[in-house]
This record gives sequence, structure tokens and C-alpha cells, in this order.
Amino acid sequence: MASAPTSKYNSHSLENESIKRTSRDGVNRDLSETVPRLPGETRITDKEVIYICPFNGPIKGRVYITNYRLYLRSLETPIFAFLNEEKFNVDGWTVYNPVEEYRRQGLPNHHWRITFINKCYELCDTYPALLVVPYRASDDDLRRVATFRSRNRIPVLSWIHPENKTVIVRCSQPLVGMSGKRNKDDEKYLDVIRETNRQISKLTIYDARPNVNAVANKATGGGYESDDAYHNAELFFLDIHNIHVMRESLKKVKDIVYPNVEESHWLSSLESTHWLEHIKLVLTGAIQVADKVSSGKSSVLVHCSDGWDRTAQLTSLAMLMLDSFYRSIEGFEILVQKEWISFGHKFASRIGHGDKNHADADRSPIFLQFIDCVWQMSKQFPTAFEFNERFLITILDHLYSCRFGTFLYNCESARERQKVTERTVSLWSLINSNKDKFKNPFYTKEINRVLYPVASMRHLELWVNYYIRWNPRIKQQQPNPVEQRYVELLALRDEYIQRLEELQLAGSAKLAEPSTSPAGPSPMMPHVHTHF
Repeated sequence: MASAPTSKYNSHSLENESIKRTSRDGVNRDLSETVPRLPGETRITDKEVIYICPFNGPIKGRVYITNYRLYLRSLETPIFAFLNEEKFNVDGWTVYNPVEEYRRQGLPNHHWRITFINKCYELCDTYPALLVVPYRASDDDLRRVATFRSRNRIPVLSWIHPENKTVIVRCSQPLVGMSGKRNKDDEKYLDVIRETNRQISKLTIYDARPNVNAVANKATGGGYESDDAYHNAELFFLDIHNIHVMRESLKKVKDIVYPNVEESHWLSSLESTHWLEHIKLVLTGAIQVADKVSSGKSSVLVHCSDGWDRTAQLTSLAMLMLDSFYRSIEGFEILVQKEWISFGHKFASRIGHGDKNHADADRSPIFLQFIDCVWQMSKQFPTAFEFNERFLITILDHLYSCRFGTFLYNCESARERQKVTERTVSLWSLINSNKDKFKNPFYTKEINRVLYPVASMRHLELWVNYYIRWNPRIKQQQPNPVEQRYVELLALRDEYIQRLEELQLAGSAKLAEPSTSPAGPSPMMPHVHTHF
């Protein structure tokens, strides 16, 4: 049996560990096992080779020698991220450290603890190595709960309110099935989560799915938390549709923006895509989560079916509304790394990196939809975000480009096996080496301000600068002249402040020199206030 992948976080040192297995060995082994053989044919040896293709030039491959023939098979072309040798002055892979992020939130505390039960990804292969769980729940409790949650994705903490200590917890659906199965360990575990805050009488559960879909999932062994089994919880359905509905909706958006834009029927065509309607439902759900935690002072559990699509949308958007740190450039990068990449959003399946099957049923614009929601928020709160529109578009461009390793593979364990952080460059390296390009000049830092966007169709709009930017018939919008002038004024402010500091430094040095003149009142450099 192959050994389990090793986490980069260790319970003792919390330092990166080496990964012993290489991806090349895995690829070669897979290829050798799929070589078709004739009856009685046995393999003698195999070697890596490079052969010259008249059309494509040198191609790496593997030659298999059997007792009957030679069998030549080319290796799959590697994703460009593994060939990219760009160098940046900032290492984007160091942006997110889960221990530091949880410490920023004030964790662990006497109600919540950090556990490394998943350090080898044995409890849940799509969860990160490091998890935050209730202090009263033992590791054995977690293992028993995992048997009753889809894909073993148990309820774990995403965020804790700094003042009222209510929490946002994420997980997958319970495995209730048609027979209405119950699991005492799961029921007790949710009650333990509720009891981490003595102020609340009930745990609020938000199921992202439409009610009818959640009921239908019982036929495949899934389901939802019933009132009979979970007495101290209340359940709400958020009516957000599945990946297939979102995929078809985006296809309709594409049809109305490229190659032609029908001006005469634009509004009706846009309405027929239902894209903004889906954006509204996602934002509405996230607002409910944020409001319940902040104003309702109640802990919240969020899930959909498997907990890696709609769940990630809701938790990350709610955290963006609640925590101003995530509205900075670094904070947003950490939010994406944590709630999407680390917690197993299936980027490989949803985007299809390196896969020729573009029509795969797993393709879906879930992450794009999240970024669209962030853009809608930035339009309503133009001074609340440190990053600008270019920042969001750059993230989406490189979601598909395969230039960086940030969005490769479906989960943390797969990235560990493929040594992504060692063999590829992070997107955050590019962005953090050129931060000024991605800064919002109108940004005003406000601590502990909660944002409640208006999730109304009247206040939502199609993101023209993203969806229609490549249409040759649409004139590209010019940069905002007000924003450009503000950037120029900020540059002037910085220049004047620097010159003032130099003058003050020179004046201080002059005063420090020994003087032969009679002592008198010391001239002081005036303290200058700028209007910027």
C-alpha cells in the first residue's frame, strides 16, 4: 500500500516537511500499468527516451520492451506552471500560514483548539492538514463524526467573531439517506459547537441548496439536519442552485456578449441568463450568515452537498463582510488560500486545467461567481477595499492561464504530492511584487466595520470590464479620470512628505552640531500637516 502524503505542517515544529514521493514516479507507474499487452506478453524493461517528432520536435516519452515488441508512449505535456521559471522579489507561497491566521483570530482559546489529526490527510483527503475544532471534542469524536458527513468533511471552524465569540463553521451534508439515519456522535458534536458560546440557545444551520434539492439528495445517501434529530439547531435553505445551473447560466452570458451584442434586446437577453439572479442569491445568503453572526450573535454552520462549492462562496463572502482584514490585498489572498484552495474547492475539476474534455459535467464557474460578488461589493463600497478591479481581473485571468501553481489540483493533499510550492510560482508573487498596480486609491482603512451590500437586482450589474472586454465591437472603457488624478495627487503627497522628512532630518543634524555662538532659543522645524 502506498504511504499517505505528509503534510507541510507538523504538530511539533509547525515547519515544512519533505515529500518523499515524486510526481514523475506516479506518472510513469500509471503509464506502465495502462500499456496494452497481448496474451502471454510480458514486459522486460522500460526506459525514458526523447524522440524527434517531425511536427512538434523533441518529445519526452517512454519506451516499453516486451518479449514481443517495442511500445513507445509519449508522456503527457506538463502544465506550463511546472515549466515557468519566472523570478519575483516576493515569495507568494509564504502569504498564508494557517497557524498565523488562526492566531490573528485569537485561536486557539479555551473553547477551540488546533488539531493535526488530518496531518497525513487520513481523516479527510480534501481537507487541509490543520483544523480548528471544539476543545471538548476529542480526535476519536472527530473520526466518528466523519463517518456521518459526506466525504468525511466534518464541521470545522472558519472564523470567530472577535467580540461576541460566535463562529462560522463549515462542513458537508449529513449522510441521512432515505431511511432517515441518525448519528448520536454528529448530533452531540453540533451541540458542543453551540455550547462554545453560552449566549446562544440554538445553532443556526444554513443549507445553501434549494429545499427540493436537499430532499432529493436523500436518494443518494445525503440529506440535511432534521428538527427531530438536532433539537438545538434551526435550519434554513438558501436556494442557491448547483454547479450545472451556474455553468449553463454563464454560457448564456457568453452568448449575449460575444461575438455580437444585441443592443435592442440587451436587458431582456441579460435577464434570460439569470446570472445576476444567481449573484443575488449568493450575496443574500452570505448577508444572512454575516448578519446572524454579527447582529444576531449566533454561531452558524454552513454546508451544501460536499461543502466545497457553495459553502466556500458563503463562508468567504460572509468573512469578507465581517472582517476588514480580508478587504486588504494580503487579507484577500489569505482568504482565497484558506477558504478555497486549502479547504478543497475542486479547481482542477471546475476549471479543467490540462484536460481536453472541455464539456466535462464537473466544469462550473463557482470561483468566478465569488469574484463577481466581490466586485459587486466593491462597487457599492468604493473606499472599503484596498484592491482595485485590476486585482480581481488578474486573479481570474490566472485562474485559467496555468502560468502559476496557485489554482492547480483539487485539494491540499494533491498539491503536496505534486510538490506544487516547490515546482511552481505563486500568483501572489506576481501581485505582491507590483502592489501599487493593484491598489485602490480611494481605500480608507476602517477597523471592525461590517459591510452589508444591497443584494437587489436594482443594485447589481453585469461586470462589463470583465465579461465584454474582448468583444472587438465594444470600445474599451478608458481609465476613470478622477481615479487617475487621485493617484497623481497621492504620488505628489508622498513626494512632499519625503522631502519634508529629509529637511527635518537635515535640521536635526544641524542642531546636533556643537556651536560656538552664545546659547539662545533653538529654532524648531515646524510640524507640517498635509491635506491628503
